[in-house]
Amino acid sequence: MSAIGERTAAPGSAAPPTGRGGRLWGQLLRIGFATGRGGPGDRLRFWALFAAAVAVAVVALGSVAAIATYDGRTARDEARGPMLTDRRQDAVALWRESFDAVGEVQHSVIYVSPLKADAPPPPGLTRWPAPGEAVLSPELVRRGEQERITTRYGHFAGTIGKSGLVSPSERFAYVRPAQPASELLKSDSWQYATGFGRAYPMGEGLNGRPLGQLLLTLGVLTGLPALSLLVVAARVGSRTRDRRSGLLQALGGTWRHRAVVNTGEAALPIAAGTVLAILPMLVAMSTDLRIPPTGYLLNSGDLRAAWPMTVAALPASFAVSLGAVVLLHGVQRDGTATRPRSFTSRIPRWRLYGCGAGIALVAISQYFRGTPGLLAFAFGTVAMWALLPSVAAAAGRALGSKFAARGFANGRPGQLIGGRWTVAHPGVVVRLAIAMVIGLGLICQIQVWNSRLGEKAAAARASEARVGDGVLTVYSRDITPPAIRDLAGSLPAGAALFSLDTDPEQPAPLLQGSCDALRSLGLPCPTAAETAEGGDRRLEEIRNWYGAQLRIRVAPKDLPLDRLYGQLLVIPEAPGQQAAVERAALAAVPAVNVETLGENWLTGASNKARLNNWILLFGSLGLALLLLAGTTSAAAEFVRVRHVLAPLAVLTGSDRVFRSVALWHLTVPLLIATFITGVVSAWHSLFFIAVVQEGSFSWSVLAGAMTGCAVLAVAVGLLGGRTAARAAHHWRPAAD
Repeated sequence: MSAIGERTAAPGSAAPPTGRGGRLWGQLLRIGFATGRGGPGDRLRFWALFAAAVAVAVVALGSVAAIATYDGRTARDEARGPMLTDRRQDAVALWRESFDAVGEVQHSVIYVSPLKADAPPPPGLTRWPAPGEAVLSPELVRRGEQERITTRYGHFAGTIGKSGLVSPSERFAYVRPAQPASELLKSDSWQYATGFGRAYPMGEGLNGRPLGQLLLTLGVLTGLPALSLLVVAARVGSRTRDRRSGLLQALGGTWRHRAVVNTGEAALPIAAGTVLAILPMLVAMSTDLRIPPTGYLLNSGDLRAAWPMTVAALPASFAVSLGAVVLLHGVQRDGTATRPRSFTSRIPRWRLYGCGAGIALVAISQYFRGTPGLLAFAFGTVAMWALLPSVAAAAGRALGSKFAARGFANGRPGQLIGGRWTVAHPGVVVRLAIAMVIGLGLICQIQVWNSRLGEKAAAARASEARVGDGVLTVYSRDITPPAIRDLAGSLPAGAALFSLDTDPEQPAPLLQGSCDALRSLGLPCPTAAETAEGGDRRLEEIRNWYGAQLRIRVAPKDLPLDRLYGQLLVIPEAPGQQAAVERAALAAVPAVNVETLGENWLTGASNKARLNNWILLFGSLGLALLLLAGTTSAAAEFVRVRHVLAPLAVLTGSDRVFRSVALWHLTVPLLIATFITGVVSAWHSLFFIAVVQEGSFSWSVLAGAMTGCAVLAVAVGLLGGRTAARAAHHWRPAAD
């Protein structure tokens, strides 16, 4: 170490030879490498840095995967989009888009009919489907197996290739109607296409979100917790590093020398963690990987094409992790304090003011419309949750002085020492409370987001529970009297067919059908329109959706259907016949919509729920990282408590003082933080529901989460006391 003194004793003198300087830096690196494996808590620090490096690298590689996936999706979406024209002579195919659903998940159904024999088919198809054939995406075939999706649109002719799908998990279908093109042209719903190669919103692209929103969600919900874990890991084991930094400073070492030593100490675990993080990426590059709970399949080809970004992301994440460790280890210039900079006896006021400003920003966000209101709510939420642990620590510190005074008055050394430690070290409470505070907030927000079903969707869900597929709507502008006759002849046995006219100029909606059809609903057979009275539960559901004053009438021989305001209703004799009705309707009229009552509301809610699954994914990962950060911080605190409390065994002659100090210093402040966080979480969630007028708040979820945090707080205190008691049995006085 004398080299440091020689190098820094005469700043104005000439620099030593390069070889000697190189030996110095190498020696400092070896010192760092050696000191990282010999002191108390070094094993904990190694694994903490390892886990933090894995987290940071995974977030970086996740960002790379998102960018690569969006690039691939955009390219395939542009390649398959139709180039539409109004000129019949330039067209090579007829094109029409429709929608259908499997379960409650909507998918696009593209009807095509070539006008020229040599016209190239859409990307993903090796040939045009023959009349009456359908080509489906692999995911649609897999998910629709129970609903016999391969027979719904006609003869199944194979699956769409990956080049024709924005993602391997997309639900998509190409269908060629059995009718000739000349007959299809009688409908104005068909469009002319000159080919394919222009961006057009369809399939998954209809419900996608911009790349920036995805990266922002990943950064806020997962990236910030990863950085929190990195900060906690960098501060683990400060006792040993304090001594080392003091020695380096006494020998004349500068911040550069300390940085080199810290680099040697942290480089190995960070490098190992960074390398380990590449394994999931390698798996995703080799095969299409499904991401739970979203169900999304990553396209391995997109990730392989982005290998330069992957290679660049690894050293970048390594540099960020190592740089954070080095920068977070500073000392005071006067040498009076060598512990990494953190607040000790007081909490910076700006943290308390910042939390208040975040709460105020959330409160005033309701007065802004659109993007400004969303940004105000988002930034206010981030500031509030990021600084709320400091508010909880301030409350714990204020109560800590009262606990110490009461312990002194009642002769309770554990309460006295624990209260004074809480006052002297509020930063410990902040680090321990981060996981619980942000975790509670994430749990409540995820629950609220997933509850945003909507009034109409909730009504549709209730209707489904009452009658299932007992009432089916059939709608298309191309339904003609011959098509109605074909449909009536191909429905399952016993199914009743009605027409429903919802023209707003009428006194009330009008339901028409044969006398037998009306009797199947428990109705009479009036020849003139009259209000429907009585009837079974299926008629009650029709009234719920179309009006309580629903009128009925016996239809003439040919069932009338208003082209603008009309639709058909099918009442199957037995449940479970929706698939058969769909096949019959699609055979009679291409691109017809067959749905249960309110099904379109359920598909909309399902799309929203699938987007919420991404929030659940990133939020769960972030919560896991925060819990790991809290556990790491608690373990580090155990190491400190173990060494500081051990001498009390000589003074008290009892182990109970260790448990008492740990409970008052760790458990009680964490319980206070849990209570404050629960109150703020309830307010934040209820405020959000009141603003968006949607969703519900579960008090049981909040109670369960708070109970879990309370149990964790008690466990932290008990473990802290136990480790201190075990260390006391092996403690010997030393001249340190």
